[in-house]
Amino acid sequence: MTLDLTLGCWDYDRVQPLLNGQVRPDGINLNFLNMVVEETFFRMLRHREFDVSEMSLSSYTVSLSKPERPFVAIPVFPSRFFRHSSIYVNADAGIETPRDLIGKRIGTPEFQMTAPVWIRGILSEHYQVPVDGVTYFTGGEEEPNRDEKLKLNLPPNIRVERIGTEQTLAQMLASGEIDALHTARKPSTYDGLKVKRLFPDFRSVEKQYYRDTGIFPIMHVIAIRRDVYEANRWTAMNLFKAFREAQALCYQGLSETAALKGMLPWLNAEVEEATALMGPDFWPYGLERNRKTLETFLRYHHEQGLSPRRLEVEELFAPETLEEFVI
Repeated sequence: MTLDLTLGCWDYDRVQPLLNGQVRPDGINLNFLNMVVEETFFRMLRHREFDVSEMSLSSYTVSLSKPERPFVAIPVFPSRFFRHSSIYVNADAGIETPRDLIGKRIGTPEFQMTAPVWIRGILSEHYQVPVDGVTYFTGGEEEPNRDEKLKLNLPPNIRVERIGTEQTLAQMLASGEIDALHTARKPSTYDGLKVKRLFPDFRSVEKQYYRDTGIFPIMHVIAIRRDVYEANRWTAMNLFKAFREAQALCYQGLSETAALKGMLPWLNAEVEEATALMGPDFWPYGLERNRKTLETFLRYHHEQGLSPRRLEVEELFAPETLEEFVI
């Protein structure tokens, strides 16, 4: 007998084999719903519509502080992203260095979004920009009236204000109503002139960050609804194995030299460069290979008032996925 489960997730190359049926989790008939992340997160966090879903690491961590702890994650990370490139500034705001952000008005779609958690943490730890040294403005980046997906209880020293019901952060950045923007998506008003990046040469900065820290920031995890997990605890490991198998096929495709599996003209060179810097498994799954990255994130999350206590890494994941059977 197989278990029918619905998965909400974007169609990344590393999960394509699960979407097209090339990889099938043992004992599970997977109904893969391909959706952009904002829709997936909203529907799972607000209404718990799916059995399993891609989920913001920050939102998931916030949920662990709720009495019902509605989700259980497995150490699969469908999205990772170096975020120095995701800090945008208004050219007239006088921001040339990270410390120029102190005292400024900073937009962020949601305070608890994973990307801004990483950005605020990196700015605080590596550039001495205190998390409470700015005022944050939350709301829709491109469309008005975006709300926090989860209710937050932030300390009083962190100042967060809502923008107007007809305003968007992208337009406010261009007009100078806010000075900078911490976000995941590049704003539509970015032109490299009026709206520009804080780190124009972000690729070099991000590579040096990796050399210095060994951290490739994790954005998303795979979360199982707790009632589904408690009724069928074997699903955690079987899903973990299937996601790893799908990722292995993706690695294999990226390493192909007879023909390009992707449309980037210098894909092979990019893979060789990433491997030289980060090793052959440059997008690792599992806990131990990601312990420092996760510990750093959990520290940032607590320091920013999003977690009432600093969680241990092991608390994030189904215990069945923390060790593997060895013959």
